[in-house]
Amino acid sequence: MSPAVSPRRDALVAIDLGAESCRVSLLRVSGERPSITMVCRFPNGPEWDGRGFRWNLRRICAELETGLRACADLAPEGIASIGVTGWAVDYVRLDAAGQPLGDPFCYRDARNSVAMREVSTRIAGDELYARTGVQVQPLNTLYQLWADRACGIPESAPWINLPEYILCWLGAPRIAEYTNATHTGLINPETRQWDDELFHILGFDLDSAPRLVPPGTILGPLRSSLRHLPAFATTQLIAPACHDTASAVAGIRQPTDDWAYLSSGTWSLLGVVLPQALRTDEARQGGFTNLGAVGGGVLFHAGAPGMWLLRQCMNAWDQERDWNLPGLIAAARQLPTPERRLDLADPEFLPPGDMPARIDAQLQRRGLEPLPSGCDAAPQYANLIFHSLAAHYASLLQEIGRLTSRCPRTLCAVGGGSRNDYLNDLTSRHAGISVLRGPIESAMLGNFAVQQARLQQQHDGVSSHGLSDALEHLCDAQWLDSKLQEIDPVW
Repeated sequence: MSPAVSPRRDALVAIDLGAESCRVSLLRVSGERPSITMVCRFPNGPEWDGRGFRWNLRRICAELETGLRACADLAPEGIASIGVTGWAVDYVRLDAAGQPLGDPFCYRDARNSVAMREVSTRIAGDELYARTGVQVQPLNTLYQLWADRACGIPESAPWINLPEYILCWLGAPRIAEYTNATHTGLINPETRQWDDELFHILGFDLDSAPRLVPPGTILGPLRSSLRHLPAFATTQLIAPACHDTASAVAGIRQPTDDWAYLSSGTWSLLGVVLPQALRTDEARQGGFTNLGAVGGGVLFHAGAPGMWLLRQCMNAWDQERDWNLPGLIAAARQLPTPERRLDLADPEFLPPGDMPARIDAQLQRRGLEPLPSGCDAAPQYANLIFHSLAAHYASLLQEIGRLTSRCPRTLCAVGGGSRNDYLNDLTSRHAGISVLRGPIESAMLGNFAVQQARLQQQHDGVSSHGLSDALEHLCDAQWLDSKLQEIDPVW
């Protein structure tokens, strides 16, 4: 057994940027147990500005500042560090003074599909995958950087991924944390550095890319206007695993040696942790990607639009009837198994919009009977989505076993979607696997754990304490799960 981590008495702050909501959470220690407060939660989403879908950066930063000021009021003992996680691929372009050139584009913007076609004339998708191990998708940073040319943004303009931008806004230097950087499609998995040859092929300016750092890097003190508050007097900025999925997997208590993870939220990401990237053509055709993990491994997973489908449907129905999610899940559970399944890889599901109409359009294109129209048919749409997701998860688990010679017997589901017991039951039935519900806010737990481990290393002056010790000290997953349900009883 590894040595126990001595408890820290100063507080930690975790910022988690979500495509649908952003959160600021505070970890404090009382006695031997931590308490976690979700201090601030605010909705998020891309906005149409007449030219494309963008993120309202000024509003996000203003809301985060409000949350951080509230943290300072709640933690008179002082805040040791702040870490930021968020969704990958989106970034901010900066001017010579380090200020945003404009609001960043959303990965769902249609410009990326055009860029993907243009990039393929320089380097084929299968060659890209063989180089980087990252699944070829229009949302990847690589295609967005290419699309910037059509917007008149110079190649030399520095860029920084969104979670790291928030750290930069708080006073950190411009960096790219490794797990988040792998999702750009521009990292060489063997050297773990920017692929300078790929930059040359694409005509990208390597000097515009941020400096790479590993997860857990201390970036220096908080230097924003918040520093005058007593709680932030000695606060350090830390890059945890800035990619929220990498943090979410880091926050899982591994039940056995043969487990798989399911990060179930806006996106569903199902996979296993491998020691190194698997970049075979079979893996590419199976839709699998290879992304950086905490501890030096690789997150080998495939994704599908998860709760995004249902959320977009509910947005459409809200105009007629205000369905709540628990009621919708309960109603879907009473329905028989649908005979049809959705093709979750349909690119029509990617942009925001009228999702019930898109589901019906797909069914009709495939010669299948569409669902009844109107919000009263909402449980049928939900049931179809849940069964389609469960069948997809089962297929992915089979493919993982074939490609990696690993046959997971336990699936750890984390994230907001893990609270959908009906979907968990369907997944267990379709895949013949035990489904364990892990922490709701696993990305937040992983964020805190990496901060805790890094600060402990700094305090001890040695590197003997790792992530597992930090997780052991924080709290068991069941306690955290119940605590977060008190904070955030959305489901």
